[in-house]
Parts: sequence; structure tokens; C-alpha cells
Amino acid sequence: MKTIIIKFGGSSLADPGRIRRAAAMVLAERRRGLRPVAVVSAPGDCTDDLLKLASLAGGENLSARETDALLASGEQMSAALMALALRAEGAQAVSLTGAQAGIRTDSAFSSAAVLSVDARRLKRELAAGRIPVVAGFQGVSSGGDITTLGRGGSDLSAVVLARALKAVRCEFRTDVKGIYTAHPAIVPDARKIRNISYGEVVALAELGTEVRQLRAVNYSAANGIPLQLRSSFHD
Repeated sequence: MKTIIIKFGGSSLADPGRIRRAAAMVLAERRRGLRPVAVVSAPGDCTDDLLKLASLAGGENLSARETDALLASGEQMSAALMALALRAEGAQAVSLTGAQAGIRTDSAFSSAAVLSVDARRLKRELAAGRIPVVAGFQGVSSGGDITTLGRGGSDLSAVVLARALKAVRCEFRTDVKGIYTAHPAIVPDARKIRNISYGEVVALAELGTEVRQLRAVNYSAANGIPLQLRSSFHD
């Protein structure tokens, strides 16, 4: 059975209804005979809200270690809620932190590099018929500390897991239907681009366009991981 990675952005998980919709999309892939692994971001504006709380509690000189420990909680909340939504539909599901999913990083808090992935736990869960829901944006250092992977780091979580599990594709589910020639909310006749090279997406990211995390695209290019950008609200 082929494995796919489905990563959901924060706007796709902003409330219980959207979480249930995302869970239904994961289950639809399972009915197609695939083994889905979900990777989730923090819901909505959760990360920004947590940063504000950190500033209120800790002042200006925040500990990088404690900030990462705090920020990682947003994705862990999404993972648990998604697993609950899947279980409510009769599926077996298990939420996993980045550490439990085997994502090992260096100790560069707030922008850690992924050093390796130990996918044994994920493979056991898949073999047992469970759907893993992985908290994105995070890993664990050799010293056992929680680390985060920078803004958009759930993208990187998704692609490193895609490589480790030899996934046939990695989907990014978000609030847009794909990559367009211009911002469709601003330019009415903007066209959706059916296929685009890794290099072109990298160029867009370097020019400041919020398409995908640059590190994740470079990683995918280096490892030949097929990426799809799809809507969480249309199929």
C-alpha cells in the first residue's frame, strides 16, 4: 500500500468544523487505497498569539529554548484535535509530536536543521492500521530539547517525512487552490499554474512570495519529492 503525506496549514485548522473537514480529506485518501500520514500546523493565528503571550510573560529577552517549547504546543494541539476528529469517524488515529515521529535536529532553536528521521514509530503505526497525525514545525535535538524549524516549518516536516517513508507524493493543503500567475484576490484574471519547477518556486520565495517554505522546496528538489498544492476547502 502506497503512503502519502498530507500537510494542513493553519487556516485549514482554524476551528472544529475545518478540522473535521481536513479529517474527511484524510479518510478519503484512505478509501482510495492509500496510507495517509497527516502533518499539521498550529491552528489559525495560534503561533502569533503564543509569541505575544511569551513577550507578556518573559519580557524582551526571551529564552530561545523556552520559546521553542511554547511554540511547539500549537502544532501538538492541532495533532491531538485531528486525531480525535478521525477517531470520531471510526478510524484508528494517533497524534505524534515531532520527537515521537523521529525528527532529529541540531540545537539551533527557532530555525533548527533536520539531521535525520527515525521512521520506525511511524512505520509501526501504519502497519497497525493507524493514521499518524504528526505535529509539524518541530523536532528534538540530541540533548532532548524541543526545537522548531522556522516560519513555515511544517512544510519541512512534511517533506522530510515524505522522504523517510518513501511517500508517492506530498500534498500541501491550504486556503488556496494552487499557485497562480498573480494573487487571485488582487488580479481577477490570474491563472492557476498547472505545473511549476522547483527552481521557479524557489525564485518566487526568494522574491518574497509566500508560496512555500524555501528550505522545504530546496529539500524536495534535492530529493526528488513530488509536491502538490491543493485547497482544503475544494477537492
